[in-house]
Amino acid sequence: MSLFARRRGAPGPPTSPHDMPAAPITPEAGTPFTLSDEHLPSRIPTLRFTISVNGTWTLANHTPLEHHAPNTIARNHIREHAARILRRHTILAIPAAQDAVNAVIGRRLSPQPGLTVSGTAALTVSDTDHALAQEHLRHAQRGDLEREEIRRRITFLRNVLSDPAQLTVWWIDQYPERLTELAQVQEAVRAVTPSHDSEQATVEDEVAWFVDQLLAEMRTPQQREVFLRALTQTLHALGSTGLQNAAARWLPSSRPDPGADTP
Repeated sequence: MSLFARRRGAPGPPTSPHDMPAAPITPEAGTPFTLSDEHLPSRIPTLRFTISVNGTWTLANHTPLEHHAPNTIARNHIREHAARILRRHTILAIPAAQDAVNAVIGRRLSPQPGLTVSGTAALTVSDTDHALAQEHLRHAQRGDLEREEIRRRITFLRNVLSDPAQLTVWWIDQYPERLTELAQVQEAVRAVTPSHDSEQATVEDEVAWFVDQLLAEMRTPQQREVFLRALTQTLHALGSTGLQNAAARWLPSSRPDPGADTP
């Protein structure tokens, strides 16, 4: 018997699983997967949602997928989407957070070409985290109240210090034994202006700009007189007697009274 023939028939070394070509994965549509008791951070990173997801992954038209574990891709993709959404929500509002997550992961998502995933999430929160969230909310509310009180006091002081009459009365009431210092205080707060509503301030700024532009356009006494006569007639028609009289005082005395009949 030939030695070469014997060698040709001897079995070779076993093939390693890593050397074998990966068989394409072509599962049926809607292969299920689950996420159970995942802990994802809320808007307060130290407080977490407990999230469970029932989902499915599908290959479009049974297209072979090169990745060995599409189930892992599906779970990771859903987990990342859920975590991104929950970071914007508080665990004290579980229904709103759950609706927000489901509105996103309930649609078809594509982590890779040819692969789609979707799911439905249910959220819970541990009693400890819920209690901590309530304490955090109370702390935040106390801070808001304290800041609002500070703003109220500042507004009050601005209004008092910007009005010399109010400042005098307030200083006498608060520091009757320090009346000799009142003049120094009045000089020190001379630059303080009264507080006012931001919307009202905007309107006042617009009116001031309009008046400035109007005065800039009235370059001659004749233009000023024409404007004042039109203004006084308008105020007379509106019944604004006080404003009409004030505007009339700016007119030349040789002219007829505002509102009088003209030939």
